Amino acid sequence: MNNDLNEHIMSVIRLTKEFSFEAAHTLEGYDGPCREIHGHSYKLFVTVKGEPQIDESSPKLGMAMDFGLLKRIVNEQIVERLDHAFIMRRTPQAEELAEALEYRFSKIVFTDYQPTSENMLVDFAERLLGALPEEIELYSLRLHETATSYAEWYASDNF
Repeated sequence: MNNDLNEHIMSVIRLTKEFSFEAAHTLEGYDGPCREIHGHSYKLFVTVKGEPQIDESSPKLGMAMDFGLLKRIVNEQIVERLDHAFIMRRTPQAEELAEALEYRFSKIVFTDYQPTSENMLVDFAERLLGALPEEIELYSLRLHETATSYAEWYASDNF
């Protein structure tokens, strides 16, 4: 590619990184089988948007975002918190159940929402929006509960 052309054309690039975590949850009050404790092998796809670094002196030359930085942020904000956790909406019944389980299990995560894929994505988006570098935009999130079922969040639908 012509370097002169490269300097004059703005290039917005989307980067996607895949993450996985195992978690159990229950959907308290739900009228189907997911009201029972069950687990998922979640797959999370995080897509960000930015312009590649053009500063010749930068060690990140040519990168919109370092995949290593994206990995660290998503792991800190989401994966480490939820991997091998039991996720429940905070209710008196859930707190009672957690008390009974705490003698054996330590990774119980309470949420202020029903822990559906849809609500988890809203939570993930809020966490990532507050943690990403300011020059990087969160473009989309996709969360697979199973190989054939997923929910998606797009910034363009929400801002």
